[in-house]
Amino acid sequence: MRLSIILLLLFSILKAGIRSTASELKADGKVLELDESNFDSAISSFDYILVDFYAPWCGHCKRLSPRLDEAAPILAGLKEPIVIAKVNADKYTRLASTYDIDGYPTLKFFMHGVSMEYHGPRKADLLVQYLKKFVAPDVSILSSDPAINDFVEAAGTFFPIYIGFGLNETVISNLAVKYKKKAWFSVAKDFSEDGMVLYDFDKVPSLVALHPSYKQQSVFYGPFEDTFLGDFIKQNLLPLVVPLNHETLKLLKDDERKIVLTITADENEDQSQNLIKLLRAAASANRDLVFSYVGVKQWEDFADKFEANEKTKLPKMIVWNGDEEYLSVVGVESLDNENQGSQISRFLEGYREGRTERKTVKGPSFMDFIHSLIGIRSVYIIVFIVAMMMLVQNIGKEDESQRASGRDAVDHAEISEAESSQYGPQKKED
Repeated sequence: MRLSIILLLLFSILKAGIRSTASELKADGKVLELDESNFDSAISSFDYILVDFYAPWCGHCKRLSPRLDEAAPILAGLKEPIVIAKVNADKYTRLASTYDIDGYPTLKFFMHGVSMEYHGPRKADLLVQYLKKFVAPDVSILSSDPAINDFVEAAGTFFPIYIGFGLNETVISNLAVKYKKKAWFSVAKDFSEDGMVLYDFDKVPSLVALHPSYKQQSVFYGPFEDTFLGDFIKQNLLPLVVPLNHETLKLLKDDERKIVLTITADENEDQSQNLIKLLRAAASANRDLVFSYVGVKQWEDFADKFEANEKTKLPKMIVWNGDEEYLSVVGVESLDNENQGSQISRFLEGYREGRTERKTVKGPSFMDFIHSLIGIRSVYIIVFIVAMMMLVQNIGKEDESQRASGRDAVDHAEISEAESSQYGPQKKED
């Protein structure tokens, strides 16, 4: 009876504590300071919350902090509020370990309790614009040319934009939900001929895909069935030709298509820019592949993985699987400066006909691979667990030795001194 009363009192105290913790967490436009006592409560209390895992000694963290302070009241004032919070990950190591934090600052965005890496901009105004995507309607309804222009401007340049002209929103609603984290979706109910010229389509219904940051767009005229429509949307999540860097590499890894990678000396040179235009035309006709480019000057270490450097004849073209293997096409390993369009066609023809040579990327070491998957903190945790297991096993052996010695002392007449010394501590195995 007493035990039941004690348990009831403990439960009441715990419940009251949780209630008071939750009441302290408000979307009042200030950056919340979280720790191990209120973190879970915050994640469950807010539908949308951006968490900054920082360290007090980190210079980048100190520069980021005022930007988050500036963005917090704007995001909290949205129709669907977004809360900004921070955690001293250097102090609260359990939280850092739980969310695989191995660098500072690390930003995680939680939607309805589910976390995702935040790879967006960190300036206050751009951060606000980026995060608005996640609380926007699945499909926005646009009723005029000004509404279309306002929508495109508000969407910014971070995500692709899909606009269905003369298209019922129910046609794309399911796919809009599926790709909500990756793109903006809208349908235009009313628009002018000027709008048709601006977005370069000549009949309805049509679906226009825009990539504002790359100044690229594509048009889809149907058929508007799930398979064909889904393929168009998925293939246009990336621009026709993707400039390769640390951020876009993550996007390419998520794409299931093979990557036609062109490596130039310097992607900003005029010759490279002309080549990129030719690659864009080839990409438009080969949607089952994703086209990308990188300059040795821009990312030397990455280019070197494919044996491309200042001493190599460039531009060089390969087909990469996004992992450890790539293919070179026999006879078209590199491009001459003249008639590059025909050479690109020959390269693609050779690839499709199997005239290729399989090669291995100069990949990272095994430990680098492990680090990239689970983070250095996780490696330390694994080492710690293994050490603890060995310690437990060691203690078990000590106990066994002590028990054996005890039995020897009781029954020493039946055992020789040489045999008992075999179990002495100096002979113990680790």
